[in-house]
Amino acid sequence: MNTTASEAVDLLNTLKQLLKNVEEVDVAVCPPFPYLSLISKILEGSRILLGAQNMHHEAKGAYTGEVSPAMLKDVGCDFVILGHSERRHIFGETDETIHQKIQSALEFGLRPILCIGETLDDREADRTATVVTRQLKGCLNGFSRQDMERITLAYEPVWAIGTGRTATPEQAEEVHRLTRVWIERQFDREAADTIRIQYGGSVKPGNARQLLEQPDIDGALVGGASLDAESFAAIVQAAIA
Repeated sequence: MNTTASEAVDLLNTLKQLLKNVEEVDVAVCPPFPYLSLISKILEGSRILLGAQNMHHEAKGAYTGEVSPAMLKDVGCDFVILGHSERRHIFGETDETIHQKIQSALEFGLRPILCIGETLDDREADRTATVVTRQLKGCLNGFSRQDMERITLAYEPVWAIGTGRTATPEQAEEVHRLTRVWIERQFDREAADTIRIQYGGSVKPGNARQLLEQPDIDGALVGGASLDAESFAAIVQAAIA
């Protein structure tokens, strides 16, 4: 919940310039709902894709204050972030709710970015694997091998979001590896090899390369650093490197 309209425009125009020659990696931005249509127009002709930060699972109806997948598709969104830890822990979203949203996103041609991750209490009690596995089961139950080709996973340890703390590359890799093994067991080796698993948790230019060098970390779900075009572009360059 950041930026004014003019700040969003300035941010994206600068980002477009900084990334105009980038072809090696995929880049998407997920601005607040009020600016999606505005940013969609700014991104025309660029390789930067558009996503939203959340959505309701119904296509339309009497859900005052909510935004539907049909609306997101209509303004040019490719992606939608679902199950972000703040949606879970502040707004009480459950794995069942998130499952409904993923299903709806896929039906409307959106590519979900499913967030998973444990709290500090979970990690200190050695429950990380249990929590992450439960979230994967609850959110992905019943989806097909073909569905998985359109889903991106994002591991975001709750204790490393907005705190300045970051999981070490080894800690992050351990959970990414666990996640990939789970995908292989539920689907097949090809699904596990091809699915993108991003890391999200205070990713910055200074730690991006160490994180992205890990064999099972395929990208970054960037938080605060995405509000500064130079910092975000530096993370993209780290991914390329």
